Amino acid sequence: ENVAQGNTFLIWKDGVLKDFDLRITFRCNATNNSGIQYRSKHIVDDKVRNKWVVRGYQHELRNELKFPNTSSFIYDEGGKRGRICLVGEVVNWEADGKKVIKSGLMTQEEFGKTFKLDDWNDVAIIARGKRIQHYLNGKLILDFTDNHPEWALTEGILAVQLHAGKPMWAEFKNIRLGELQP
Repeated sequence: ENVAQGNTFLIWKDGVLKDFDLRITFRCNATNNSGIQYRSKHIVDDKVRNKWVVRGYQHELRNELKFPNTSSFIYDEGGKRGRICLVGEVVNWEADGKKVIKSGLMTQEEFGKTFKLDDWNDVAIIARGKRIQHYLNGKLILDFTDNHPEWALTEGILAVQLHAGKPMWAEFKNIRLGELQP
């Protein structure tokens, strides 16, 4: 019932993510969207709308079934690239832009059978070096390699988002984080 003044985040302050295996369970309503930020930066300059602004890689969270507006794509929160890897894609992002190596890793129909609308969903994010993989309820749904010389993120913070705009809710549980060797 209280609209967020700009996107706002709960920020984990106990470390920096480099190579990791993150497991988290979420659910949210369909009014708006949320996200899981990783390898991101906490922005504290005078230009932000609140004290909890984060920019970087975001695992998008939505309670929707129709591509491309579903959970699990990678969004460049506060960056220049927007949706940098969609569900079902294997992508290399090079200095000259996005290269879709393969699509169809997961179809619209398969996503509809995998995602639990209006219920809890399990996410796994595995990041090793420049490669990031997203899993949803045990299935690989995207595989992203960021080779951009300036924009690739190899370390940063972990946070969860509450999106500005229409009032909404998002819930998280069973958060587990493991550090991986490079």
